[in-house]
Order: sequence, then structure tokens, then C-alpha cells
Amino acid sequence: MSTTPVDAAATPQQPADNKILERFMWLSIATAIATVVLKGVAAWITGSVGMFSDALESTVNLAAAIVALWAIRLAAKPADHNHDYGHGKAEYLSAAVEGMLIFVAAGAIIYGAVGRLFHPEPLEELGLGLILSTVASLLNLATGLALLNYGRKHRSITLEADGKHLLTDVWTSVGVLVAIGLVALTGWLIVDPIIAIAVGINILWTGYSLVRRSVVGLLDAALPAEEVALVRDALNVEAENEHVTVTDLKTRESGRQRFIEATIEVPGDWTVEEAHTVADRIEDVIDQTLPGTVTVVHVEPIGASVRDGAEPSATTG
Repeated sequence: MSTTPVDAAATPQQPADNKILERFMWLSIATAIATVVLKGVAAWITGSVGMFSDALESTVNLAAAIVALWAIRLAAKPADHNHDYGHGKAEYLSAAVEGMLIFVAAGAIIYGAVGRLFHPEPLEELGLGLILSTVASLLNLATGLALLNYGRKHRSITLEADGKHLLTDVWTSVGVLVAIGLVALTGWLIVDPIIAIAVGINILWTGYSLVRRSVVGLLDAALPAEEVALVRDALNVEAENEHVTVTDLKTRESGRQRFIEATIEVPGDWTVEEAHTVADRIEDVIDQTLPGTVTVVHVEPIGASVRDGAEPSATTG
């Protein structure tokens, strides 16, 4: 079996993209610092356990953003002597850490809220507290949307995770603001801890989702179905043009990196040069379909997959 790789040590991330990703993470860190201060002051002056839970989640945002910045920098490093496929999985580790931090914050929120549920305390300076919390929420909303949109555009799970976390924080804040408003209007102090408990349960789900996606990525999950379909369609067209058979298509993603392996079966009387040329064209087709993909094409004589008992994954020609 001959193999024709497209620079297996290459990493698809571009320096310019990495710099932009880092700038977004610095924006996230700055936003987290600002919201921690605003929400912390709001919780302190009001004595609200709901606002305290909101401030605690923003503290987790800050820690997670710092970890995410580290992950993006590490993932951008090229392959080295003991990381032949680069460092893309660092982004999954970052998302997993963020998910675990969310679990810790949710536990602390629920614990504090349950205590206040049985021992309600009056709230003070609600007007100023609401203003500070609202400003912090608007900051999180703007930054979260920016991170989520750019993360999806550049396939960065780290930016997506941080953006989702910030948007979850916004919903947390909305719930807290509604609760504080109800307390101010009705005097029902019990509403404050109830909302805090609901906030804790909500962010537990967010943490679970992040950890689950990270674990799936670390286990070498295949590329999204829509991307695999694009590759199959492109390969079928090229295989028909070249009169070869494409079999055993395998894909995996590692953070922003994509890896694809495929086998092409060619006539047994072809020269090595002829087979190599077709393999190069197959690689070019994949790169045009999914730019920056690291592709490895194996070449075998026609009928090899049948003799080996393998099922063709794409047959044309």
C-alpha cells in the first residue's frame, strides 16, 4: 500500500486568525473583570443571594476566560517532535475545564440559596443594585454574541464555549433581575433564593453540555455530518472523472483542525506516478471543499477492499 499525505504535520490555523481569537479572549477577560466588579458591588449593597449567585458565576467566567486564552495559544502551536498532529485538542480541555468550573459555581449557588430559603433576609438599595446588574448583563450580552458568532465562523470550540457561558450568564442575570423586581414590588423575600436555586440548576445543564462536547471531541469524533456529506459528494465526482474507486473514508476533528483519510483503488497496471497524481488530485478536491484539512490518501489495486472484507464507503467509477 502506498500513501500520499498532505503535510501530516501541518496545522490549518493561520497566525492572523489566532491573533484575532486571542483578542476576543482578552475582550472576554476584560468583560468578566468588569462584570465581577459590578455584580459584586450589587450583591454587597443589596444583600441579595440571587445577585451573589450571579456575581459568582461571573467569577467563573473570568477563570474560564483565562484558561481559554491559554488553550487558544497552545492549540495554535505547530506540530512538534512529540505532537505530530499539532495541539488542537487543547481547546477541548479548555471547554471541559470551563464546564467543571460551572459545576463548582452551581453547587456554591444552590448551597447558599438553600440556606437563605430557610432564613430569608431583607434586601437593601435595590434600585442601585438593579442598575449595576443591568449594565453588567449588557456587557455580557454584547461580548457573548461576538464570541459565539466568531467562534462558529472559525470553528473554535473555545470561543463558542465562552460565548455560550456569557450568554447563559445573561439569562441568569435576567432571572435575578426579575426576582429582585418581584421582591421590591411584593416584599416576598423567598423569591430571591428560589430564583438563585433555579439559576444554579440552569447553569448545571450548561456545564454538562460543555463537558459532554469536550469528551466527544477528545475521543476523536468524526466531522459534522454535513461536512462529511460535502466531502463524499466531491470525492464521488472526482472518482468518476478519474475512473477510480474511493473506499474507507474516515474523518476526525481536533479543535479547529480537520483530518481525513481515504483509500482509492486504481487499476493494477497503473504506474506509481499515475496513482500518485490521482491521489494528489483527491487531496486537492478535499482541500477545496474543506480548506485547511490535513488529508492522507492510501492507494491500493482494484478489488483490495473486497479481498480484505472491507465495505466501500464511496464507490464511483
